[in-house]
Amino acid sequence: MDQRSAPITSVRNARIVEARKLAQRKHRARQDRFLVEGLQLLGMAVEGAMATGRVRPVELFYCSELFAGEMAPRLLDALVGLGAEATQVAPHVLDTLSEREVSQGLACTFVASDLEASLESMVQTADGSAGHADLVLVLDRLQDPGNLGTLIRTADAVGASGVILIEPCVDPFDPKTVRGTMGSLFSVPVARSSSPANLFDLLAINGVRAVGADGSADETVWTSSAFRGPTALVLGNEARGLSDDVRERLTDCVSLPLLGGAESLNVAVAGGVLMYEWLRVNRPAAPSTGRRASQPE
Repeated sequence: MDQRSAPITSVRNARIVEARKLAQRKHRARQDRFLVEGLQLLGMAVEGAMATGRVRPVELFYCSELFAGEMAPRLLDALVGLGAEATQVAPHVLDTLSEREVSQGLACTFVASDLEASLESMVQTADGSAGHADLVLVLDRLQDPGNLGTLIRTADAVGASGVILIEPCVDPFDPKTVRGTMGSLFSVPVARSSSPANLFDLLAINGVRAVGADGSADETVWTSSAFRGPTALVLGNEARGLSDDVRERLTDCVSLPLLGGAESLNVAVAGGVLMYEWLRVNRPAAPSTGRRASQPE
């Protein structure tokens, strides 16, 4: 990297144009990369790269005029050390890559496919063979990027093996999803399934119980024993709930009680409650051995 080189000053520069296209799903798929901005997210990406080796930065655009404090220069050096090609850009050019009100001076693209896993490998890690029961989150055709981001973040918090997306599903590399994960996308592997039948066959073969969240289920999660052991927690679409081809393959269904006037819960809220109930049932010592929760945003 030559930080003395003249910065890119044109928003029509070919590399800038290609990076800007990553706001669209078809271009993320074509280029097999996605764009990340914000110091916290980039810091989590660096941590993920060091912890898993699966995170690969590609292009790093930076503007030292926008740096505030020491964190941005440290991340610049860390990302370059991980293989990113660093390019200096003018402030107005970086603004075209940023969705933040005030850019923090860095925007980096990462290889998307590196963060995805095969269904087989993910289900096998949820079978309890590692010495303790495990959890995998299955999302049935979710459409809201914010919900997906929050669920990936919560799956990370409870130590889930990963997140499986039944297609068609919102893209995990959508900018809103990436922001919603608060960096957990770099810790939790994601897999995709276009065949629910194949997915649930894999779960059954590996002894993983498929438990669906269904508001109409007779048994609440508090009275059910469905969460004991290796579990695939299955959450339905925001508007339609669980699809018929998914519901027919479930081992159990559980509900959350609604005691007030609310008719339903947001899927990310319900998923968070259910994931922590699974954690309580299977790893009751977790609160005393894990990290303390930080202040919620």
